[in-house]
Amino acid sequence: MAQSSTPHRPSVSPWNRLVAFASSETVLYVVKRILQAALTLLLASALSFFVIQLAPGNFLDQYRQSPQFSPETLAQLEAQFGLNQPVWRQYLNWLYQVIFHGNFGLSFAYQSPVVDLLWERVPNTLLLSFAAIVVTWLIAIPLGVVGAVKQNRFLDKVLRVLSYLGQGMPTIVTGLLLLFFAQSVAPLFPIGGRTSIIHDDLNWFGKVLDVGWHLILPTLALSITSFAGLQRITRGQLLDVLRQNYIQTARAKGLSENRVVYVHALRNAINPLITLLGFEFASLLGGAFITETYFNWPGLGKLILEAVQAQDLYLVMASLMMGAIMLIIGNLLADVALSFVDPRIRLSDMN
Repeated sequence: MAQSSTPHRPSVSPWNRLVAFASSETVLYVVKRILQAALTLLLASALSFFVIQLAPGNFLDQYRQSPQFSPETLAQLEAQFGLNQPVWRQYLNWLYQVIFHGNFGLSFAYQSPVVDLLWERVPNTLLLSFAAIVVTWLIAIPLGVVGAVKQNRFLDKVLRVLSYLGQGMPTIVTGLLLLFFAQSVAPLFPIGGRTSIIHDDLNWFGKVLDVGWHLILPTLALSITSFAGLQRITRGQLLDVLRQNYIQTARAKGLSENRVVYVHALRNAINPLITLLGFEFASLLGGAFITETYFNWPGLGKLILEAVQAQDLYLVMASLMMGAIMLIIGNLLADVALSFVDPRIRLSDMN
């Protein structure tokens, strides 16, 4: 009597799995974008470096009128900082240190490595930016959906008025208004800083609440303008999808309105919003600089503003490069997320 046997499946070695993963569409796309980003950063760094140098004078100008600094001392400092060299040589020296040593230079004002100064402030700026993105999307998407579903009704008209008002108020205005509000209701909301005086005496949960409480007003200042624009885009995209033939077909089949809107229509309307996410993150970083100055938030904003005013060359360059890197990473993550959300979109078709 013949014995039945299960078909033998050839085992796949870890090496073959690694090769298959490395040749996958996502990995190839990411590698291509990284190579493109390297060229973009090189061109952006060269342009930024030479544009900054167009400003008259340099960091040492503030000390030239002081009797405490002799011409010999100033000449020695110029040689130490490399400011006595041609601009192209300064740039090449800086680029060499960045590429081969990961060194973005020494801050003239703080006499400390630029990377160390940035890493002290980056977590606070990222925390504020991420909080603003979460709040913006949690509010704007539902209100945009409500506006589309209730098109031209009273609630939709109210939401549209609010969105127009929000878009007409830039971060610099909303920050000032929220500062006035905080002063009028003090001490209900903290006006500045990231933590309270008693922060170190609190337990871990109290510390989280303390930071969250200080985040409320800066987050609102960043979110209002972004929320207004995203709400209008969500409403417009959903209205376009709801007019498509397959939506009318789904309704004709007897599907509930909630299923038609939230399952079929919203899934297709969300794609352009994901594409905007990368630009949203970069724009929030720019807005965070203004907000941080208003609310004395210990992020990159105040540090970079002081660096620009003092012509602290390498600190300004590092901050510009970090902003460019954030924009590139945001766009890359948005593209990859878009391909996962909508299987019809192939990364190989994207430029």
